Amino acid sequence: MAEPSLRERLNALREQLHSYSYHYYVLNESTIPDAEYDRLFRELQEIEAAHPEWQSADSPSQRVGAEPLAAFSQVRHETPMLSLDNVFSEAELLDFDQRIKTRLKDSAELSYACEPKLDGIAVSLLYVDGVLVRGATRGDGRVGEDITQNVKTIASIPLKLRGTGWPEELEVRGEIYMPRAGFARINDAARSSDGKVFVNPRNAAAGSLRQLDSRITATRPLEMSCYGIALGDGEAWFHSHSEGLATLRDWGFLVSPELRVVDSIQGCVAYYQDLLARRDGLAYDIDGIVFKVDSLALQEHLGFVSRAPRWAIAHKFPAQEEITQLRDVEFQVGRTGAVTPVAKLEPVFVGGVTVSNASLHNFDEVARLGVMIGDHVVVRRAGDVIPQIVQVVVERRPATARAIIAPDLCPVCASALERAPGEAVLRCSGGLVCGAQRKEAIKHFASRKAMDIEGLGDKLVEQLVDAGIVETVADLFVLTAEQLAGLERMGQKSAENLLAALLKARATTLPRFLYSLGIREVGEATALNLANHFGELPALMAASEEDLIAVADVGPIVASHLHAFLASDYNREVIALLQERGVNWPAARREGGAQPLAGQTWVLTGNLESMTRGEAKEKLQALGAKVAGSVSAKTDCVAAGTSAGSKLAKAEALGVKVIDEQQLLQVFADNGEQ
Repeated sequence: MAEPSLRERLNALREQLHSYSYHYYVLNESTIPDAEYDRLFRELQEIEAAHPEWQSADSPSQRVGAEPLAAFSQVRHETPMLSLDNVFSEAELLDFDQRIKTRLKDSAELSYACEPKLDGIAVSLLYVDGVLVRGATRGDGRVGEDITQNVKTIASIPLKLRGTGWPEELEVRGEIYMPRAGFARINDAARSSDGKVFVNPRNAAAGSLRQLDSRITATRPLEMSCYGIALGDGEAWFHSHSEGLATLRDWGFLVSPELRVVDSIQGCVAYYQDLLARRDGLAYDIDGIVFKVDSLALQEHLGFVSRAPRWAIAHKFPAQEEITQLRDVEFQVGRTGAVTPVAKLEPVFVGGVTVSNASLHNFDEVARLGVMIGDHVVVRRAGDVIPQIVQVVVERRPATARAIIAPDLCPVCASALERAPGEAVLRCSGGLVCGAQRKEAIKHFASRKAMDIEGLGDKLVEQLVDAGIVETVADLFVLTAEQLAGLERMGQKSAENLLAALLKARATTLPRFLYSLGIREVGEATALNLANHFGELPALMAASEEDLIAVADVGPIVASHLHAFLASDYNREVIALLQERGVNWPAARREGGAQPLAGQTWVLTGNLESMTRGEAKEKLQALGAKVAGSVSAKTDCVAAGTSAGSKLAKAEALGVKVIDEQQLLQVFADNGEQ
């Protein structure tokens, strides 16, 4: 066969196999026998093996996996992958609908898109010119892990988009999960070979996606169902969420066949009841329903709170429950001194895991439940995450049952316990004199979402505190190899790795630093708002409670905790020591500062050499610009890097101002965004 004909055969095989996969995995139609598919696939592999120069990233052969990676690299999401707020009752769902109507100032019924909430792993897929170039996990919502090689092995993920009309750059979001049949199959195989048996399909999916060897992932029966598009380009292609998902289906993606659009919140209630009744008969695990306002225009108008869209909600199914016996209660002291009663249970399998501990939250909750040591209790994994006791089976109470008595003194440091007016929580008054609080504060400081000190695990923190080596978080940055080498299971190499991690952790961001301090009620979103509002630490430390309340999402209680923390001489000394010992962050632009691009709409296209497009977007936004995903007559400027495509052409056709990367860098330099 002549080479031109062989090349044509190769292209034809790829198109055939893509088409067969689309019909089988997306449309649930079997168009050819499996044996015929296998024959065509082998033929494709033989041609590619004979002509490696013809290899292509969008070939069906890429689904078999590649050579193992040493580690996953990080990916920063240009558009954060936000969480959804949850409701657990019909009344809460109706309240959600009413809040939207109130915000819209319109009592008319809303159309909602209804989708099952798959119990899997959220991922982002990036397509450039119709070809899959990157897959990433959600991670912390802003930074995930690059799992491109692994997602390429999943047959329901198109390596190349079908049809026409897709944009130059498309970011699709969805859930990767393992169907029940596939889960049972891999566990049966594991049992027969004495291999690892997974607890539930979600754990199996997560473990499969985190394989450094994508050839292992390729053997796992994973699927992905799309639930949306990122980058804010949707308005240019369609007008509703459901229309967008229909478009994704045409482009080759699997979209839930259970997707429905209803014309009122009562339609959502009916959908929830219907799917709850059919839950056990589905081919995959779901833990609730996601309801989204279908109109994209209304979605844009409603916007977001700090961590979730206002226009979407997850209505969770009732958690699985089991009965077990409460054997004892222990008292744990947390980072803020809160003393939590923890139930020690007769181990019970519930919600996919074996549960032996459950939080009783506080002593008001103990009283509300009327629970006693020795009781038989109903345990629920609320939201399929946190085990909790929800009910006492009073009729099975043994004669030996005894009351749960709140301690008077801290179980760790013997300091007095206090309960603030209006609070249900007992707190240790010892502060950082209490070893438990000190340990928990350091663990939080070192955690991934805070200072991200790799290698500083819980057990090592406990050793450092118990040995008197570390009293405050600032002491971490003056640790020596000699101090570390004397600790249990800490050899020279481990000590060197930890010191290197501490050196790396010195360079952080102001939001991370604020979050790492462990101030009560100051989570990631609040820390980000504080950093954006004040811009620099001295301004924040000088702020009054009134100044703090002016920050988005900071109310009187948070302001009070924050002001008290920053007014403490001890805390100020620790913060100063941290900075003296090298902890630093880039200067941030304060809200209300000069924003020369305020009111302008910019578009980025092509490849930038000096920075990522995400970084350029952040700089433009800091200067006040709105950064859009598509070009229109209202666009003020397009910044075009190399290999710019349709967006550049459209800008030129519309007469929109276009600048290159050097001119963009000059804009940043002229305005202090270098």
